[in-house]
Amino acid sequence: MAENPTLIWLVAGLLLIVAEAVIPGGIVMFLGAGCLVVSGAWTFALVDTWPQALTLWFISSLVLLFSFRQVIQKVAGGETSVANTDEDMDIYGKVAVVTETIGPGKKPGRIEFQSSTWQALADGTVIEPGEKVKIICHDNISLLVERHNPTNID
Repeated sequence: MAENPTLIWLVAGLLLIVAEAVIPGGIVMFLGAGCLVVSGAWTFALVDTWPQALTLWFISSLVLLFSFRQVIQKVAGGETSVANTDEDMDIYGKVAVVTETIGPGKKPGRIEFQSSTWQALADGTVIEPGEKVKIICHDNISLLVERHNPTNID
């Protein structure tokens, strides 16, 4: 097999195309298709040295990738989702319960939010355990909160 470059490129191409099932992303398949192009070119004596073969493989793989990747993705589909990436917007205005006294001053306390406890800071006033607070935003690893007043409508 080592003395038959056509067979080497053919086997490498088929292995890469099959590997696409294990390594998803739609790129490995095009590298395999480039190998098949080189195998065919070597069969018809269009290339006869390894540098020529590697150059053809590189160029053909890129051309195939840029030409057909969008088409293959439309046909094969895939998982796509659009989600909010701004965590502050997801937590803004949510209500939490103080579990450890917050304040006075810049002394952090803890709140329970989304089944977890978080370090929390307030406006300098003391907020006792059991009180409800409204989350304003993140400040590094702490959440900034204010007393929750259910009569105020935001």
